[in-house]
Amino acid sequence: MSPVRRLHLMARRERRRGRRYQPRFALSQIAVTSLGALCAVVLLALFSLWSQHPLIVAPLGASCVLLFGYPGSPLAQPRNLVLGNGLGALVGMALLACIGQGPVSLALAITILLGQLLRCLHPPAGGLAFLVVYLGVPWGFLVFPVLSGSVLLVLLAWGFSRWVPGAALYPRHWL
Repeated sequence: MSPVRRLHLMARRERRRGRRYQPRFALSQIAVTSLGALCAVVLLALFSLWSQHPLIVAPLGASCVLLFGYPGSPLAQPRNLVLGNGLGALVGMALLACIGQGPVSLALAITILLGQLLRCLHPPAGGLAFLVVYLGVPWGFLVFPVLSGSVLLVLLAWGFSRWVPGAALYPRHWL
């Protein structure tokens, strides 16, 4: 068998394995979850304008992907989202206060470590820790946008799952 043929067969096996492993979504589910994420981001933007506090940062957008795209994931539950994001921002701010803006990767590593130990791992929290150290944000960043934005996203996802037909039930558990 030629090396090209062997490579082709190996690629085909990998595609099949990936298709079995990755979740499938119906078109109606895709439409509902996309609508949910769009509404959440628009409402966060409106709350930002109303409150004069920024509530939109990139890691909260990543949280929307988990909340609306795969609400059944353990990483998308309220405990993980609120505590994980808060922990990521807190770790970043503590490192920033103690060491300065250098330890960007250290903030990410400590956030992962503490998230696993405290059972509140949330992937976007690592992005928040990175963002805090990289930008050198003030302590108020923990309240606006991190904690307030996280709580609002959880409430929006909860309401959306109750009021919109076809939306997946959220949350699976609160704590």
